[in-house]
Amino acid sequence: MREEVAWTHLTPGHIQEALAESDIDVCAAVIRSLLEEQGYHKRRMRKDLDMGEHADRDAQFLNITRVKGEYLAAGDPVLSIDTKKRELLGTFYRDGKVYARQAILAYDHDFPSHAEGKVIPYGLYDVARNFGYVNLGTSRDTSEFARDSVAWWWREYGSRLYPNSRRVCLPCDGGGSNSSTKYLFKEDPQGLSDRLGLEIRVAHYPPYCSKYNPIERRMFRHVTRACQGVLFDSMETVKRLIEGTRTAKGLCVSVGMSEKVYEVGRKYSEGFKESMKITFDDHLPKWNYRALPAKP
Repeated sequence: MREEVAWTHLTPGHIQEALAESDIDVCAAVIRSLLEEQGYHKRRMRKDLDMGEHADRDAQFLNITRVKGEYLAAGDPVLSIDTKKRELLGTFYRDGKVYARQAILAYDHDFPSHAEGKVIPYGLYDVARNFGYVNLGTSRDTSEFARDSVAWWWREYGSRLYPNSRRVCLPCDGGGSNSSTKYLFKEDPQGLSDRLGLEIRVAHYPPYCSKYNPIERRMFRHVTRACQGVLFDSMETVKRLIEGTRTAKGLCVSVGMSEKVYEVGRKYSEGFKESMKITFDDHLPKWNYRALPAKP
């Protein structure tokens, strides 16, 4: 076999047929054995290549590490946030396997017109406590939904867990509802800061680096495993499955549900850009800033 051949889509049966055309008679079992001897095995494709590297990538990673360490040392919450992709509710195929007496049947196409609704999980991961929170929405993934999810966490859990804290750090990626380039994701945290009386520090991960956000590897991958191979037939089912997330290191997940409708195409308020109270860091200000609460 040629060293430069990294992979083949041909099955042993296809290779057998090709060899037969050259009058070489070899059974598929022998071909399979020869492939394995040469290091060829059935392998899944891996999403492991960075799409690019920003010039300030390493500097921002060092900065995030410093900021997180400062908050954790002071006993203030570090809440890693992000949204998982939208899922259709109904009889739709979902990857994964479960123990069953017979195959679970699902539609052969994922047509939204056949769905009974949709669910958008907004995740929040408490880095210090190794505890996850998911706010299930039924509308759209917007900056307002992100804001309301943080407010839900603080109202239901954070204010009780961190009664002496007047600030929270939010590590997040720089796209989607958490966009680092949109003023809407500065106005909404500012409004939340005023309402809760909390200083809200935002630290965006550099482009192409969202996989390093703690919520991705410490919470979402375990949530995905807890939900694999099961029909999302209702919001209650999704809630129950996510709440079943457990790890040997003690991760648990609490789930809330919101039926609020969010509009798309929403713009930041007129004059906000000129009058905003957002304080940008001197170092990498595009990714690091604080929303300061209004003074009483």
